[in-house]
Amino acid sequence: MTSERINLLWDPELIERYDLAGPRYTSYPTALAFSEDFNGEAYRQTLERSRASGAPLSLYLHIPFCAHLCYYCACNKIVTRKRDRAGPYLERLHKEIAMRSEQFGGQERPATQLHWGGGTPTFISHDEMRELMRVLHQHFRLADDDSGDHSIEIDPRECGPETLEVLRSIGFNRISLGVQDFNPNVQKAVNRIQPYDTVANRINVARDLGFGSINMDLIYGLPHQNRETFRETLEQVLALEPDRLSVFNYAHLPDRFMPQQRILEEDLPSPEEKLGILEDTINRLLEASYVYIGMDHFAKPDDTLAIAQHNGDMHRNFQGYTTHGECDLIGMGVSAISQAADSYFQNHHDEGVWNLELDFDRTPLKKGYQLSDDDRMRRAVIMELICHFSLDKQAFAATWGAPFDQVFADTLPARQTMQDDGLIEDNAERLAVRTPGRLLIRAICQLFDAHAQKTQAGRYSRII
Repeated sequence: MTSERINLLWDPELIERYDLAGPRYTSYPTALAFSEDFNGEAYRQTLERSRASGAPLSLYLHIPFCAHLCYYCACNKIVTRKRDRAGPYLERLHKEIAMRSEQFGGQERPATQLHWGGGTPTFISHDEMRELMRVLHQHFRLADDDSGDHSIEIDPRECGPETLEVLRSIGFNRISLGVQDFNPNVQKAVNRIQPYDTVANRINVARDLGFGSINMDLIYGLPHQNRETFRETLEQVLALEPDRLSVFNYAHLPDRFMPQQRILEEDLPSPEEKLGILEDTINRLLEASYVYIGMDHFAKPDDTLAIAQHNGDMHRNFQGYTTHGECDLIGMGVSAISQAADSYFQNHHDEGVWNLELDFDRTPLKKGYQLSDDDRMRRAVIMELICHFSLDKQAFAATWGAPFDQVFADTLPARQTMQDDGLIEDNAERLAVRTPGRLLIRAICQLFDAHAQKTQAGRYSRII
């Protein structure tokens, strides 16, 4: 199914029935399948395959520092007001950059995408930003013009016009802002105070500086939210005309994420109210001519992501939906995840251990996963459905050497139920996700997931 405008058919009873816990499918299998059995030999073989492929590279740098604690956050972060904490971390990050470049042949392969995430990448000083970008250019073949896709997550509270100028001068052409909600009561409850005027200023300055794409993140399900207040937030967001919008479901898991213990459960919207917020949001964004990319993502029709979906070129990885699926993704920094040559691998979450490994000139890997042929096949199915909402069964048979319905015969009863419920259209030629199924795409993908059944449901957020 292409990215033409759709009219969402909203069926609360159907949504409630399928709204179970499940993976977000930024990878298949998910990070919960990673194991410390992915040892040095497995990593060496991955490097050999990656270098032999000559695939372009996508670089991700994790900068974990935050000056403020947002209570909803589930990211790997270090909350501190001491800006000098960043210096030693960046020295080791420079070392890891050089190490990974040597391992992956970074100077022989184009690096077409770069992303700085966190944490709050804009926590570091302007000189540290310039030096980090210099080191990256020293060790990787990054574009020195806007032909590269160079993005960064910014915190509008501390990323003023001068910082935006620095970011643009060192090559960034995309920014992503965490907005979450503009309502003052909600902002106070999650400890993230950022007035509308502040965000509007940052976006206006960024456009004047020539940033080519602006993404904004919203979260529904936060304390004190209701349909009326979130409609107000959405109108303010639309007035700023972001190129892309991510509208995430807040998963309240205080047992797993300590900051969430500061959010009172009685302040959260009811499941019915939360579902109403999502319904209003999707309908309003469709009315405003945004393309529903899938999952939580929306884009303007002329955005590269919407165009890639329309052309069948969109992919999904640990950074979400992307137009760079042909790349090997190299993650650097504490907890960063990589994807290369049919392997996934992740750095140590603990900063002290990550530091120690680099101090002893060792690759700071914690765990990983080598895909089997069955994993690769199932990943192809899941990614086709979650990116394009359609799968050609004849193309599947030609690629994998067996009929789709034979390989996945165990899913036939569940697929029949989903077809009866109007979620999918399933015939001899094609499995297509119908409009109501777009909201529940994670449930559809789980039919083909051999790992999800082995994982405790409590490790995943609910689909809606």
